[in-house]
Amino acid sequence: MIPAAFDYKRASSAAEAIALVSEYGDDAKFLAGGHSLLPLMKLRLAQPTMLIDIGRITDLSYIRDAGNHIAIGALTRHMDVETSAMLAEHVPLLAHAASHVGDAQVRHRGTIGGSIAHADPASDLPATTLALGATYVVQGPNGTREIAAADFYLGFLESALAADEILTEIRVPKMNGAGWNFQKFNRRAQDWAIVGVAAWRRGSESGVALVNMGSTPVLATSVSTAIAQGASVADAAKLASADADPQADNNASVEYRTHLAEVLVRRALDASS
Repeated sequence: MIPAAFDYKRASSAAEAIALVSEYGDDAKFLAGGHSLLPLMKLRLAQPTMLIDIGRITDLSYIRDAGNHIAIGALTRHMDVETSAMLAEHVPLLAHAASHVGDAQVRHRGTIGGSIAHADPASDLPATTLALGATYVVQGPNGTREIAAADFYLGFLESALAADEILTEIRVPKMNGAGWNFQKFNRRAQDWAIVGVAAWRRGSESGVALVNMGSTPVLATSVSTAIAQGASVADAAKLASADADPQADNNASVEYRTHLAEVLVRRALDASS
């Protein structure tokens, strides 16, 4: 299908992008890699009258060691996340999860910030950064603020990011030797996950998040609480859906997703031990 008519402006800095979106208000949308927004526009599920291209703001593309965490610019491409030696050393779960995003063409164009800001519960990186306890840095006309990943996802394709704000950085705590695993079950290579699991574990500490098990990425706090209280992996995995709200679609029933979540959480935690 053909999208509705729109105007286009290219921003050369985060400040210019914020000024433009403040000028055009709710009628404007940011465009980075375009893999989320453009399909919605073609289906006319999104009809912005102004596209603000932020894809060439080079100062928002970086991966830096920031002491106790790794700072990732929002416009860092998936491929750069996947192949980063720094992330492989300090946050290998995130680097590995990035390798599961789409295909090579998508990973060379799509950005980690675009994936997170889109807030799609079926995407791999929102759930992975949620499991890791990431913090998102956003900038708007009133300055900069930090939002914990656990507070960011509000509903289907809805986040705490205000209409006049731009996501600028993702701060991911270093894993410090924690075991980790990423599970993704799909019908065909490159499909969206029917269910996915990002998990890490260090002794009694753990983080588990689910892909495509609700209207938002799901932090499986019941599983982590059970692990902290000494439960076995098998018993903890039975709580995989306790914090979720799985929906039926053409790929899976609610019952199938619930079963699959338990199986994948058990596998991920076993592999993380």
